[in-house]
Amino acid sequence: MSGLQVIALVLVVLATVLGVVTFARGVAAIVATVRRGGPAPDRTTSGWLRTRRTLAEILGHDRFRHRPAIRLAHWAVMISFPVLFLTLVAGYGEVVNPVYVLPGIGTWIPYEWAVELFAWGGLVGIVTLIVQRQLHHPRRGSAAVAEQSAARRGADGELVGPDGPRASRFFGSNAGQAYLVEGVILAVVLAVIGLRALEYALGGGRGIWWATFQSTSELTLGRPSFLGAPWWQAYPTLPQGFDVHYPLTAWLGSLLARLPIGALATAVVVLATVKILVSMAWLVVVGRRPAMGVAWHRFLAVVNVWARRRTDGRPALGAAAPLRAADGTALDLTTLEDLPEDLMLGVGRVEDFTWKGLLDLSSCTECGRCTEQCPAWNTGKPLSPKLVITALRDHTYATTPGLWAGPNQSTAPAGATSATGVLPLVPGSRGSASGGSHAEVDVLTLVGDVVTPEALWDCTMCGACVQQCPVDIEHVDHLLDLRRNQVLLAGAFPGELGQMFSKLERRGNPWGMPGRKRMAWAEPLAFPVPVVGEDVEDASGLDCLFWVGCAGAYDDRGQQVARAVAELLHTAGVSFAVLGNGETCTGDPARRAGNEALFQQVAHTSIESLEAAKPTRIVTTCAHCFNTIANEYPQLGGHFTVLHHTELLETLVAEGRLTPVQQTGADVTYHDPCYLGRHNQVYSPPRALLGAAGATVTEMPRSGERSFCCGGGGARVWMEETTGRRIAGDRVDEAAGTGAEVLATACPFCTVMLTDASRSAGGRAPVVRDVAEVLLDAVQGGEGGAAGQ
Repeated sequence: MSGLQVIALVLVVLATVLGVVTFARGVAAIVATVRRGGPAPDRTTSGWLRTRRTLAEILGHDRFRHRPAIRLAHWAVMISFPVLFLTLVAGYGEVVNPVYVLPGIGTWIPYEWAVELFAWGGLVGIVTLIVQRQLHHPRRGSAAVAEQSAARRGADGELVGPDGPRASRFFGSNAGQAYLVEGVILAVVLAVIGLRALEYALGGGRGIWWATFQSTSELTLGRPSFLGAPWWQAYPTLPQGFDVHYPLTAWLGSLLARLPIGALATAVVVLATVKILVSMAWLVVVGRRPAMGVAWHRFLAVVNVWARRRTDGRPALGAAAPLRAADGTALDLTTLEDLPEDLMLGVGRVEDFTWKGLLDLSSCTECGRCTEQCPAWNTGKPLSPKLVITALRDHTYATTPGLWAGPNQSTAPAGATSATGVLPLVPGSRGSASGGSHAEVDVLTLVGDVVTPEALWDCTMCGACVQQCPVDIEHVDHLLDLRRNQVLLAGAFPGELGQMFSKLERRGNPWGMPGRKRMAWAEPLAFPVPVVGEDVEDASGLDCLFWVGCAGAYDDRGQQVARAVAELLHTAGVSFAVLGNGETCTGDPARRAGNEALFQQVAHTSIESLEAAKPTRIVTTCAHCFNTIANEYPQLGGHFTVLHHTELLETLVAEGRLTPVQQTGADVTYHDPCYLGRHNQVYSPPRALLGAAGATVTEMPRSGERSFCCGGGGARVWMEETTGRRIAGDRVDEAAGTGAEVLATACPFCTVMLTDASRSAGGRAPVVRDVAEVLLDAVQGGEGGAAGQ
């Protein structure tokens, strides 16, 4: 070997040892951090199904389907990582021998084609992602807003959403770490392409590589010395079929083919060395930064997706995750006579997360797609789902034994951290005076010091963040667990919620109304509404049990919707009954506010009432009641068949039992309730009913699974918005921009929030109506009836 090769070999060996050891220590640090979390026994069941779903999601990149260019670019970069790994292995051989090829596979045409395809694909992919990051960089302000963002634009095209740098989904992301990762990928794929071109020039243009590979050389000078070999050792004749080994780099290699052999061989050694050094430097950097999600997600995301809450592949929406005991099992507080003094409810410390929760935090790649869709963030509030996750992640690693607490990107305004865990270069060493001590971070509280209370309570739990996350982080579950701890143990929650809790506990409904008034909604109807236990023994012989809900019973607009549904069912000849005074709140407001004890109390009461009523199926107008009874009551032993009223009404129209006799002809836009659409995938029935009623439906820019929240979920309907713009006001303005006369929806919470916002907006705002009301007008020929009274 030449002196250059000796130096190169020493460098790559030392770099490899340092890189592999540091990376392994980084892996160990992540494992140690994740193991701080408690058990999550339900995350390892159905292993084969999980594996199949994980492979399908990762290889299909389904979470990127609304971003086709980024989907293809990210997929190419992701696949190039394992495909090009063997080129790194081959690089060690090339340092010693510039014509080295991997035994067996090195000249196998399918492998060579895959290498070239994904090297070029990775190059195009990473350049595309680099360009995307710059196009959406915070410095560009409103120009950084992506087409897929939930930030609203006015009729003139001007951004109404977040101002300045906050308009970018990369606001608060660690740009330096992202640039490092992008730079390393770019350097590696360029090195692979360059080495393939040099191999072609060295072998195809000169004949030397091909002759060496074939073990029959036309050279009579013995084994040539490639470094410094004179140019006249060239063999210009191209071996037959040689180009097929270099389908995408032969053209580039042919440009280098006239260079001296010594120069080509030297270039191979240098470029192979650079590729190895860059790769090992990356291992050292990310190994020392175990909280560097933009790098580690390529490994952790696979495990995180595999361990998702739902084995059917859907996001962690619908039912809220149950309150967990120390062993990871669901905890029913109503079965405990005395709560242990050391019982931890919700999450108040890092150790209160499950291991899956800490893996969630570790997997965040800081892409900002969650924040980009967040209704709170897009209306000027502190909550950024991304910054909440990164704040919790950085604090978790900053407090992990064996890691230093080092400076990091700030997580304001949603979080209050500026430190993260850093692996000391020398194992067992202590931090210096400039950093490393845990004293200042160990005393921090998760809510208040790490996550700001304003951000915690701004959440509407609409689930847009969970649905958008490409690595299946369960933001809503984590925010809910933080709320549970604040409510159940710390007693720290907004004052409005205290009033709601009190009313719900005393009266069985968050309005605080007496149970004897539960049937007031039905008084204007021209037909009697049977009550279970009074008019009928139970609902077993009826078509359905109508769950009116608290809004339907007590809220003026909710009562109108309940009457509209009752009239439609009566017109269709559907036999139904209600629980009347026996109906209580499902407990959704209490659960989403974090008061799990109150939720379980009222939920058990409702389950007992429903079981006694023996319904064949339940129909409800409230998307929150629908979600709670269908998805959350099974956690407490209540299993029922539940339909949303739009689903049942669509069936009745399809069967001809409801026939619109007069087309409304109104211009309508439809607002998808989060707990009907995003949480339960009910999108088409409401639109089908509007179409059957003769309405001309114009979709808002934010519709379907990207629908914007009304602001009433997460118990926010009981709280005032004191920061930024009203979420419902933003939605009403968007609806007005379509020119629609009617803003239709299918949830009483949405109706309440949007109606209030519409009244505040004045005459330019559309009238807010439930889909059932629009359909009733068409069925009754516009005569109205008792529904609107």
